[in-house]
Amino acid sequence: SAWPEEGSLVEKTIVAQNKKAFHDYFILESYEAGISLRGTEVKSLREHRVNLKDGYARVEDGELFLHNVHISPYSKGSVSNHEPWRARKLLMHKSEIRRLEGKSQEPGITLVPLKMYFVDGKAKVELGLARGKKSYDKREVLAKKTAEREIERVLKARKDKGALRFRRR
Repeated sequence: SAWPEEGSLVEKTIVAQNKKAFHDYFILESYEAGISLRGTEVKSLREHRVNLKDGYARVEDGELFLHNVHISPYSKGSVSNHEPWRARKLLMHKSEIRRLEGKSQEPGITLVPLKMYFVDGKAKVELGLARGKKSYDKREVLAKKTAEREIERVLKARKDKGALRFRRR
């Protein structure tokens, strides 16, 4: 059959991640969508030549489009190369698109691309329903991460010190 056996591993090759999105937004939910691409765009994706940093998705006339995502022109392409900044259609079920449209129209909510990857040769994008962070939220998260890192460092040093104490000579 065309579908993988239940419990089998599906190969997922991550092409790009949007780390800035996790810094600038609270990710409320995430969704997977297919992407409608041209041939040279797929080849550029396989070379990991994509930038998701300032990208966003928007529902237009009942269809979902990905904007502001830069896929570099294919290095071995000719005059038939693609436009790097064009809006790309995202493929989702109509009911999912309607649900996203309703949620994304709330004030302060936007759709941002989190990851782009291949699943069994098909290009996919993970979209996050996101709410913007204020600067004090960012500082709070940074302080929490720093504290966790410090605790890890102290615990590791304590563990290493204990291992030295009980070592035989």
